[in-house]
Amino acid sequence: MQTETASRPRIWAVGISRLRDLFIDLVDTYAERAELDVVALGFEDAANSIESARDGRPDVVVAGGSNGAYLKSRVSVPVVVISPTGFDVMHALTKARREGASVALVTHGDTPAEIRRFLAVYGIDVICASYRSAQDAENLVLDLRDRGVDVVVGPGLVADLAADAGMSAVFLYSRTSVVAAFETALEVAQAMRREVARRNRLDNLLQHLRDGVVAVDALGRIEAINRRLAAALGIADASRAVGQALLDVAPELDGVLPSADGDVFGAVRGVSYAIHRGPLASDGASGGTIFTFQESRAVERLDRTLRSRQGAQEFVARYRLEDVVGESESIERVRSLVRRYAKSDATVLILGESGTGKEMVAQSMHRLSRRKDFPFVAMNCGAFPEALLESELFGYEEGAFTGARKGGKAGLIEAAHRGTLFLDEIGEMPPSLQSRLLRVLQEREVIRLGSTEPTRVDIRVIAATHRTLAQGVADGSFRADLFYRINILSIALPPLRARSSDVLLLATALLAQAARRDKALASRVPDREAAARVLAPLEDALCRYPWPGNVRELQNIVERIAVELSDRDAPVALALDELEAIAPELFEDKSDANADRSLRDLSRSVEADQVRASLAAFGGDRDAVCKALGISKTTLWRRLNAKPKS
Repeated sequence: MQTETASRPRIWAVGISRLRDLFIDLVDTYAERAELDVVALGFEDAANSIESARDGRPDVVVAGGSNGAYLKSRVSVPVVVISPTGFDVMHALTKARREGASVALVTHGDTPAEIRRFLAVYGIDVICASYRSAQDAENLVLDLRDRGVDVVVGPGLVADLAADAGMSAVFLYSRTSVVAAFETALEVAQAMRREVARRNRLDNLLQHLRDGVVAVDALGRIEAINRRLAAALGIADASRAVGQALLDVAPELDGVLPSADGDVFGAVRGVSYAIHRGPLASDGASGGTIFTFQESRAVERLDRTLRSRQGAQEFVARYRLEDVVGESESIERVRSLVRRYAKSDATVLILGESGTGKEMVAQSMHRLSRRKDFPFVAMNCGAFPEALLESELFGYEEGAFTGARKGGKAGLIEAAHRGTLFLDEIGEMPPSLQSRLLRVLQEREVIRLGSTEPTRVDIRVIAATHRTLAQGVADGSFRADLFYRINILSIALPPLRARSSDVLLLATALLAQAARRDKALASRVPDREAAARVLAPLEDALCRYPWPGNVRELQNIVERIAVELSDRDAPVALALDELEAIAPELFEDKSDANADRSLRDLSRSVEADQVRASLAAFGGDRDAVCKALGISKTTLWRRLNAKPKS
């Protein structure tokens, strides 16, 4: 029961005399929806009671007339002021005209213009008066009595004063107007509680981040800051900093924070940080800025960890061309291009959707080239912040920036000397680094950060992307000169849905690999032939599926099958209902026309890149390309000029 009470919004209905009685009549009506307390206080006493409340502090206050206006400007919780409806006014005036000849309508603040127009249009002779404070109300009522007014229509305070002055009084507020105010108060309270819960979740997330984080609004005032950064800036109470200007709270950040979105290195209180600035989105527009502070020492530890792993693993090509599984015409064409391009040192651009095996093709090409005995260095251009990506690629000299390693460090370009540098997701490379990479490709030399002396390098560059770089050139996110420099030789990898005949072969190879890692399964699936027998009943289900995640998604499904088979006593094949239980996505209805259209749109740009790569391979001979791809010249033209549907 206590939990239920705590979960209900807490509303204080503040009023005296007649309004208080109306509040009391409604308490039971709202018992299940709100914790409604009637407070028989007014003005300063009510304000002091609200502000001094601790555990029982209200979420929202409901009050009427001058009392509501007074509280609205003096308490820190929302105040809903009861507003009489047009029906309330007409009903009260009608009642008043029955009780006396001379009637006055008294309201807090100026009389609403619509009421004056109503009285004028219908020729109703009513004196309109207004007051600002309790003293104003008392003086006004006495003045109306001296002017011969018989009946006063007004809020509770005015009605009581009129009755004390010997006049008839009609209470202006109705049950309907008070109910409307309560409903508004409930909506406000619930919205506030949702906002508080949202902020608490965000604050909890910020507090658990390992980096220092602060979010500021468009005026530079703190909206949220985590304890890690507050401690680093010497702020004792992070919650008290909210709402204050960041540079007022931490003046040492002046001149250190980046002036534009991106990454910089800076020192705060003797500690070096990699500082990232990004937009704080709000309703689709930039509502402020978020700054992330990562200690340079942590960046260095990450750098050393990555290098220790890269030195043993990523500088060696593990895949061979034989690992590229498939017998379809499109994959045979890919293997043919790999063998041909491996004989050249020209830069290669590999195009294909995510999960099609772009790095496997790059490693295969390296192992077939004259550089096979030298490093194969892979770098994902979208996996690092800009500042770290630059130092990783080009290296740096000692003292190049705060936190730079003593003695400097060679970059991955230098590490790939005499070997192959594979730049995965090159379409994600920041524009500021594209020009530096272009110089490396043109001059075959690299300049470390903080150095003026170029270092000669002998490397072969293979780039890969799932994006359409021509579109990036068109919208300005990718340099045209760099695009033409890396697009000398091109290979377009077909999506798995375009070579469904290879699905079972790939699944068989992947299951055999999984069996080699699982001793229990290896005895029952010793080779590919055994794996093929296990998967044969599932061929239709596997080949029908469009595989939006390509080979990577197929590998995930095969891993599930391997886990399912590992506990069995014999290598019996899975039944379709068992496959559906562990891979329900394979059995979803893909016949919808909109889904088919989405798949066509998804592959349109890759098909165009594949055609362009084939044209390059056949020296621009369109007849030869049409024959190799099995398409007409009309289809060739349509694929080259296809545009995604909006």
